[in-house]
Amino acid sequence: MAKKPRSIHTCSECGYASPKWLGRCPECGSWGTLQESLSAPSAVTSGPVKTQALTPTSPAKPITLIDATSSTTMPSGIGELDRVLGSGVVPGSVVLMAGEPGVGKSTLLLEVASRWAGLNDRKALYVTAEESAGQVRARAERTGALKDTLYLAAESNLDVVFGHVDQIKPSLIIVDSVQTMHAAGVEGVPGGVAQSRAVTAALTSLAKTTNIPILLVGHVTKDGNVAGPRVLEHLVDVVLNFEGDRQSSLRMLRGIKNRFGATDEVGCFEQTADGIREVPDPSGLFLSHRGNTPDGSAVTVAMDGVRPMLAEVQALTVDPVAKNPRRVVTGLDFNRVPMVLAVLQARCGQRTNDKDAYVATVGGVKITETGTDLAVALATWSSLHETPLPDKTVVIGEVGLAGELRRVPNVARRLQEAARLGYERAIVPAGDKLSIPGMKISQVGSLSEALDLVQKARK
Repeated sequence: MAKKPRSIHTCSECGYASPKWLGRCPECGSWGTLQESLSAPSAVTSGPVKTQALTPTSPAKPITLIDATSSTTMPSGIGELDRVLGSGVVPGSVVLMAGEPGVGKSTLLLEVASRWAGLNDRKALYVTAEESAGQVRARAERTGALKDTLYLAAESNLDVVFGHVDQIKPSLIIVDSVQTMHAAGVEGVPGGVAQSRAVTAALTSLAKTTNIPILLVGHVTKDGNVAGPRVLEHLVDVVLNFEGDRQSSLRMLRGIKNRFGATDEVGCFEQTADGIREVPDPSGLFLSHRGNTPDGSAVTVAMDGVRPMLAEVQALTVDPVAKNPRRVVTGLDFNRVPMVLAVLQARCGQRTNDKDAYVATVGGVKITETGTDLAVALATWSSLHETPLPDKTVVIGEVGLAGELRRVPNVARRLQEAARLGYERAIVPAGDKLSIPGMKISQVGSLSEALDLVQKARK
């Protein structure tokens, strides 16, 4: 006998299900989002369940007989995007790109569609459900993305989008955005749990059956997560996060999930008046303004994933205006900088407790790793004594509470990047032997030794 259907309450924000109504979702904390629906009845049977075998549409094959060329990656025309994806776009893959409003997701994907359409006259279909066709056309004209093989459709009905695909037969589909698309026959409003799940599942099925790669735009919540249920991230093959500060032109593309490659690659872009352009050499972007080395400045090499990037750390120490000295940090770990200043005073005799200290990175780059501790300490020392550090010198190392310098990973790769940009000296923690052509490497064991080395080099 079959059980009667019972009511169930589902959160429209995160998909949490509860047998009774709650004012606040215990999963995501949203108020008034639990909606009542009827669960499907389940049958109670006794004994073993009988199943009927169905003839498969395609027989199973030995794995050695599977054609590997069907999953060969294709270049998108944008090298930084291909870097993050692995080596390019995989046929039949579904990529979800998330990011805050205004960061440039639509502009970047419009450039991807244009570059794609410009390679061997391939067809690309750009579907926009948030803007009119005229608005997208105006942006394409401003950024130089007009191509005859780039097709544009302002449509929010998923069935109509499928009709466009049948007519145009594109080799790339971009949907902006998945939260504004509507699937007929599915309850709920666009962006809700049911609609987002149905739209993403239908587009994923389309990509797998036609072998057409699909790029989706996804909104993010206030805490930075992809809006809608977590099932979106499980359905797609790749999840990318496009991030950047509104006050800076720098944009970073990071991989959160990637079934075809690693998730530690980072793509760098710059927002300009003419659109978004690639930055294959972000170190040059952060250091392009440097001339003679000023006091209170130190250059370090940080690792963002597996990508080394040179960054400048600046420090300014002044007499305090108030009774309690201030510590202002921008682009670095706010809790770690005061610790480094405390070690600089306690272990090296440099008075920092009676000075206001302002420490920041240049160019809008954000660094959270501990390998920049030595750069913070030497930049602060340089500001205290109004003495610039030696020219063409990079410093790398973690500072311990005892004043010792600890090794950081990938030192050799960091120094190779610095040598490529013309740096001739390096101060790093003692450890493995390092040899970089054209670079003099000084390995020290403590912060005091590093300060002594800098003072001798300036004499």
